[in-house]
Amino acid sequence: MDIPFLDLKAVNHEYADELKAACARVIDSGWYIGGAELARFEKAFAEYCGVPFAVGTGNGLDALILVLRAWKQQGKLKTGDEVLVPANTFIATVSAVTETGLVPVLVDIDPATHNLDCAAVEAAITPRTRVLLPVHLYGQLAPMPQLMALAERHGLLVLEDCAQAHGAQLNGRKAGNWGHAAAFSFYPGKNLGALGDGGAVVTSDEELARMVRALGNYGSSVKYRHDYPGVNSRLDEIQAAMLSVKLAYLDADAESRRQVAERYLRGVNNPLITLPGVSERNAHVWHLFVVECVERHALQQHLARRGIQTAIHYPLPIPDHAPYKTLKLSLPMENARLHERILSLPIYPTLTEGEQERVVAALNEFRRENASGHA
Repeated sequence: MDIPFLDLKAVNHEYADELKAACARVIDSGWYIGGAELARFEKAFAEYCGVPFAVGTGNGLDALILVLRAWKQQGKLKTGDEVLVPANTFIATVSAVTETGLVPVLVDIDPATHNLDCAAVEAAITPRTRVLLPVHLYGQLAPMPQLMALAERHGLLVLEDCAQAHGAQLNGRKAGNWGHAAAFSFYPGKNLGALGDGGAVVTSDEELARMVRALGNYGSSVKYRHDYPGVNSRLDEIQAAMLSVKLAYLDADAESRRQVAERYLRGVNNPLITLPGVSERNAHVWHLFVVECVERHALQQHLARRGIQTAIHYPLPIPDHAPYKTLKLSLPMENARLHERILSLPIYPTLTEGEQERVVAALNEFRRENASGHA
């Protein structure tokens, strides 16, 4: 039997009865937008992250955009200001910047963790830099103590992209509890995934939370009075109810992911494969387990022949995507080589020990001659 890269059906089956009961509760309530389920989840998620405020949004991209729009509305940013982002990230991080009339500046990464490199960040700061947007990639926090110190020294706003880091920690502080604001995605494949799209902004800034909520509700805080040019981006009652169920299991699921990761880290001893760097093992939540291999294509084919599905996060550098070619974004050196080497392995709470061992064995069996197509 094949080992899927991610088996969402199996993952959600673990909470199926509770999810169905939560869905029925919403249906029976007759209230489907902006009701008690949303309020309950926002309160619980804010407390989980260790901040006073959480605001549900339609998706993770909107969460990023709404924070940047709110800061512009408050006069903290203006069109043309620069935002430092890691060169190795999903397109949404950069899309949020350009969508709000700001200028993305791609910054190089740490070769071990694939997160932002602090020295590269400092070198990239110019008089036009206004925002630092670290991404907690793969489930591991960026080096936030150093990045926050840099931001304070240069007067920068910090927006954390936590789309892959629900519950991740560093020095005992969770993702979303470091910057001036943070954005989460609840896309179904995330560690805390809805059964549809969803997102949230978390912050300790009450005025920012109020404005983000208004901007996502047609610019309105009071019905039929619109104070800002807003959009429709709201987390609905059914998704909020689903997320409340799954939030209760998030830490246990993260521990299951760590156990899978530990088996990979201990078991894979192939010199052709570079394992991921980990700054704090008990704080990583392993949204993805990403290895490097010079013969990535051959390794992926080798694993596929053994029934093991993999993925690439991300195969194409940001500047190579059509919308960003005209921006003439420069790709930093470390990141340039990464896109040819990275491969993401199956990792999720319901992956069995037997399946994990199959993955380890297949990785250790890979030889250079596999690049020629030999089994």
